[in-house]
Amino acid sequence: MQHLRTLEGVKVNKSWLTVGTYDGIHLGHQEIIRCVIEGAKKAAIPSVVVTFFPPPAVILSKRQEPYYLTSPEERAVVLERLGVDIMVTHPFNLQVSQMSAHEFVARIHGHFGFRHLCVGHDFALGKNREGDAAQLREIGKEFGFTVSTIPAMEIDGNIVSSSLIRNMLSQGKVAEIERYLGRRYQITGKVIPGDHRGKQLGFPTANMHTWAERALPKTGVYACRVSIKDESWMAVTNIGRRPTFENAPVNPRVEAHLLNFSGDLYGQEVEIEFVSRLRDERKFANVDELIAQVNQDIKVARKFLIKNHQSMKIKDE
Repeated sequence: MQHLRTLEGVKVNKSWLTVGTYDGIHLGHQEIIRCVIEGAKKAAIPSVVVTFFPPPAVILSKRQEPYYLTSPEERAVVLERLGVDIMVTHPFNLQVSQMSAHEFVARIHGHFGFRHLCVGHDFALGKNREGDAAQLREIGKEFGFTVSTIPAMEIDGNIVSSSLIRNMLSQGKVAEIERYLGRRYQITGKVIPGDHRGKQLGFPTANMHTWAERALPKTGVYACRVSIKDESWMAVTNIGRRPTFENAPVNPRVEAHLLNFSGDLYGQEVEIEFVSRLRDERKFANVDELIAQVNQDIKVARKFLIKNHQSMKIKDE
């Protein structure tokens, strides 16, 4: 798959295409993308997904809280696995936000010559969201493309959306998210030196440097799978502010204790896959009480993860 970050010099004569933020690429997104891939294959032409970064909501609503479910690079990995031929990470700024639907479509069509556009049920683009499906069909008559809208996907009465998944993350519902995302929620980051307190307590942890704008699960303790290169390990991961040791407010930290692992992880890129929430983060009266609880967390996590051992392909003793 090609991952383009500029349209300069790009010229595709025919394609099927979709455009949108696609943060997370949840199951609802995947239905739209499947429309593009299947149509493009039948026509023997490329499938194209145009995404925005930053998303319009970040620029226009001036969101400042951790927001993203996926980085552009992670989005590219998922889209490639789905079978997309070309992904575009299109810069979004105030100038783009002022473009009319006709102007933006003309720009994209000039580069990809798309014969068909697949969009979601509530999709709209252009200044003031003027370019809804009806307007896009009118524009399509001029440029020679047709438009199909994909109905909303519902699971348990909930419309699948990135907002829903962010809300579930804020509640720590990582096990439930898989049903909407189509995979477990993951974050990636580089291991950096910490204060070595976990090692002193007998539970060495990988202290993760994560993207500051990445949406994290609610503070607490989780059973996880941690992947390093081509190997995966069972792990207990804490997301929190470490109230037992920190008196002043601090930003949440992500620290993973890999079960049965020994070695140096500093500087390595790791991926944490959240499987289940174990408990809330809390303040302990003393270190011995904390150690006892961590041992219990490991016991519970190990039992749960071993139950899922075959599908997770994780290392154990």
